[in-house]
Parts: sequence; structure tokens; C-alpha cells
Amino acid sequence: MTHDWISRLSLIALALLALQHSVVAQPTSNLPAWLETHVGEGDGQIAAVVLQRARALYLRKVSEGRVRNPCYFAMDATRPANLSNGRLGRRFYIICEAERYFRAVASGHGSGRILKGLADFSNGRQCAKNFGNAQDSLLTAGGAYVTAETKTSFKGYYRTSTGKDAVLMRSFVQFDGEGETASARVRAIGGHAAHVLRATCRRKRPDSPYAGNDGYVPVGKLVDYAAGRSNGCTSWSVSDAEQIVPMMNRPATLYIYPESADIDAVGRVAGAGRSLSHAGLYWNASCLKQIGAPKFWSAVSLEPIIARYEKARPAPAPQPLPICEEP
Repeated sequence: MTHDWISRLSLIALALLALQHSVVAQPTSNLPAWLETHVGEGDGQIAAVVLQRARALYLRKVSEGRVRNPCYFAMDATRPANLSNGRLGRRFYIICEAERYFRAVASGHGSGRILKGLADFSNGRQCAKNFGNAQDSLLTAGGAYVTAETKTSFKGYYRTSTGKDAVLMRSFVQFDGEGETASARVRAIGGHAAHVLRATCRRKRPDSPYAGNDGYVPVGKLVDYAAGRSNGCTSWSVSDAEQIVPMMNRPATLYIYPESADIDAVGRVAGAGRSLSHAGLYWNASCLKQIGAPKFWSAVSLEPIIARYEKARPAPAPQPLPICEEP
């Protein structure tokens, strides 16, 4: 799917639509009828509050002239990463109103960390309990983002199932945030395919355009973690990333739910054993049952703890990879 099929008239129509709306999220009754059919809490649907805020962010950025992308994106990080039947939970959304296009795909959430003796803000594979915007926290931070530049980099070589060497090149879409997500660039938060090369050795390949000054290239095992967690970035399966990354090359909006205020409110209500719906709040029911109550770790409170932990346990000096043993 590319942007070539979007006409100039579609962009003008979206810009005019944006000027007719306020920054405040619109109620679902004001949604286009085709889009409203996708609202709900079932698999493949988008919760009303997530769509309202994602749409409001998009309309605001279009009216400001910051974004001209015909599509916008959203993520509901309260949903499970995996479903009981072994399928990946779909919680990242692609919405192109001019073309009446809606698609829900899987996405990872931040793994968090365990700082022994100081703090445990780790997340399991199924549901996220901890969120935050602290540097080096590996946590997902909800809120407003706009996509910026895309960088594609060489990760190394790996052996395919047919026994041939292949190159891993991975594209990374940088996110720029505002408010609580303003640290996105400093934290190197963005979007990319959920695969990584676990480099185990280096091989002499002076003919490779990716060889270092010493003529060596990293070699390792290709690991797909689409069903797992991320370092706080938004990660997609390789096939989904092939669609999403090109769409984000033009500045686009991404809204990630929940924000700190949502987390705090849900934590108070859930902790008191009260009904979220009666309080006008939203969290995925199956994940809330699993985690008990969510928690937001602010940069102000968490970064000093991380700094203290890392000062007491300095990382060893980096060592070069061993030379690969030739088969």
C-alpha cells in the first residue's frame, strides 16, 4: 500500500475537515459510519477513547500544517500481546479515512527492567503493567507522537534456512513527542520491524560493502520477537513493517494509549475494587485482571534510581566479537 493513490483533493478535503473540528476528541457519533463499525473492544477493533484521541491528534496536526499524510496511526497498549488461541493480539491501528481503510495489526510493548534491590518495573509478554518515559527504562510511554526521519542500517549477516548468507538491514522510524513523550528522540523511541541479529562472532569479508576498517563483519542468528516485548519502541512483524514504515516516511501522527493520567486514574479505581466503566475509564478487561493495577513511572522519579543502579554496577568495557569458526 503506497500513498500514490491518494489524490490531492483527498488531502484538501482532510485539511478542511480538520479546520472544522476542535482539538478536543469528538464523540463516536461524529465518526464516519464506516469507521464507527470498527469501534469496540473485541479483537481487531479499536476502543472508542483510543480512536477519539488518535483522530483528534491527527486533525490538530493537519490544521497546524505539521502533517499532510492521509493516514494516521494509533496503539492500545492495554491490550494483550498474545491471545489464548496462540494468535498475536492486534492493538496497533492504521486508519486512512479518505480511502475508508482500517487495519489492526500486532505490536510489542516495552519490557521494562528489574533493578535488583531498587525497583521492579518489568512487564510480562502478555500484558503491560508498567509504563513510563524515563531514559533507559525500556518502557512504553503513552501520548502524542509525530513520525520524523527514517534511518536504515546494516545489522550484520545471518545464515538462512537454505544455508546461504543474508544481510539484515533494518529501518527505524524516529518518533518526536510532545508533553510527556517529548523525550522520545533522546530515548531513541521509534518504530521498526520486530527482528534483531544476535551477533555471536565476526568473519573476514573485505569484499563486503559493510565491512569495517579491519575487513570484518558481524555474523549471528536472526531472532524474530514479534510475539515478545520491545525496548520501549513500537515494533511490528516483518511483513507489517513493510507496509507501515513507508507510510510513515511522510510525517504522520501516532497516538499511544494510555497516558499517565489514564494510568493513575485506572490504578486508583481498580485498586479500590470499583468498576472502570462506572467511572468512565477504559482498560482492556483481560489484561487488567492479569496485572491488577497499572503503574506509571515518571522520568523524575525513575531516572535517579536507574542512575544509582548503573553507577553501582558499571557495564564492562566493550570487547570485540570473537572470530567465527569456519565450517
